Amino acid sequence: MFFCYILYSESIDKFYIGHTASLEERIRKHNTHHKGFTGKANDWIIVYHETFQTKSEAYAREREIKDQAIFMGTRLSKASQPQS
Repeated sequence: MFFCYILYSESIDKFYIGHTASLEERIRKHNTHHKGFTGKANDWIIVYHETFQTKSEAYAREREIKDQAIFMGTRLSKASQPQS
């Protein structure tokens, strides 16, 4: 089983989109300081995920989400999320 996921960091007010075979392990890695985009914060939480049978399907969905954000001329931001 594979996942496409969206993370959010309140401390830097940013979203991150990715794919993985293990959500728990991946979020743990994102929350440890390292080089790369998510290394800027350690408060990442999973705000959305979808499940797929293959890695290629999860990756394709990741690209779709990223491409839609670019096409719409916006980067995912907290302000673009529905208010509850």
